[in-house]
Amino acid sequence: MNVEIITIGDELLIGQVVDTNSAWMAKELNAIGAEVLHITTVRDRREEMIEAFDEAFSRVNVVLVTGGLGPTKDDITKQTLCDYFGTRLVFSTEVYAHLEKLLQQRGLQMNPSNRDQALVPESCTVIQNTVGTAPIMWFEHEGRILVSMPGVPSEMKQVMASDILPRLSAFRQEAAVILHHTCLVRNFAESALSEFLDDFERNLPDDIRLAYLPTPGLIRLRLTARGYEKEKVCQELDEQSNKLHLLLGKNILCDEDLSLPEIIGRYLKERGWMLATAESCTGGNIAHQITKIPGCSAYFKGSVVAYSNEIKERVLGVSQADLDAYGAVSEPVVRQMCEGVCRLMQAECSVAVSGIAGPDGGTPEKPVGTVWIAAKCGDKVRTQLRSFASRRENNIARATQAALLLLVSLFVD
Repeated sequence: MNVEIITIGDELLIGQVVDTNSAWMAKELNAIGAEVLHITTVRDRREEMIEAFDEAFSRVNVVLVTGGLGPTKDDITKQTLCDYFGTRLVFSTEVYAHLEKLLQQRGLQMNPSNRDQALVPESCTVIQNTVGTAPIMWFEHEGRILVSMPGVPSEMKQVMASDILPRLSAFRQEAAVILHHTCLVRNFAESALSEFLDDFERNLPDDIRLAYLPTPGLIRLRLTARGYEKEKVCQELDEQSNKLHLLLGKNILCDEDLSLPEIIGRYLKERGWMLATAESCTGGNIAHQITKIPGCSAYFKGSVVAYSNEIKERVLGVSQADLDAYGAVSEPVVRQMCEGVCRLMQAECSVAVSGIAGPDGGTPEKPVGTVWIAAKCGDKVRTQLRSFASRRENNIARATQAALLLLVSLFVD
């Protein structure tokens, strides 16, 4: 089953709204053996939408459309689908009853725009939207499927999980299997890793592919295997994964597609240790990444954003003499920040950063992007000097990533 996703909305093309729907849909479709070949975004224009439908059906047999189903005049997807499939809008008493109930629950009154949402194309199968007002429309024509769904992510995800994915699974003539294995690799630049794995990649079976997904300091390697016999596909994927392990050894940080905060959380929970952070140039971003993980309260104590030297000295116990002698962006200072936040929070582990995020504040000796990092676990302390020399937001993001990587290294090295 080949699929194209079409997202509709001027707001997507002017950058006002980011399309998160397509990524989520592609991942879920992949899990049922459906392959997304194209993702297309078009404006709320009838001719452009019809052209997109035609082009999509020239290369796939399933088209999933999101957007343009609201109650306002710029939402023209429903009427355009009528034109495309040669049908007309008819009033659905079932959709209307659902709308009445939903509006009552929200304390709202039915108005003409709401009522128009009960008009649906006569030739489609209507699927009720249990969490919103716009109905879902399923069209079948000459063995091909088009499904039109709301662009609101929560509504799209609900109907995809409850109805669309199960229906598409039943529609498949032959159950393809697409399986992935992802590992996280450190200590390599992308180009260097590609060179290192050149022979491995050349000798992969035809039904297995290797993809490189780099982030600062870390590369996600994804093996993808395709076939029709799940047991055979699993076996081939395991064989190639084992070969990767033999080649890369301890450079493989994790055998799952996890974030660094998730990996850190696992190690901390295994040991029963607590973590605290002391941050200057990252302004609490490390703590933010840690606390995005559900259940982090089991291992995260808290953070001190010590932006000024006064807070570094008064709260974290950093030596005034060292601040005067070496400056805030120095190894002695981040070491003391690391140790001080452990004492303050009564935590076994900590990570500390102090740097020059920019755009101002740099010197010839310490230019913008200079960052000192320290990480501590138990009696083990490790420091690192990094130079990112980028824009402020990039410097903060890369310093955060580097700090998390340094902390992980204390667990795995």
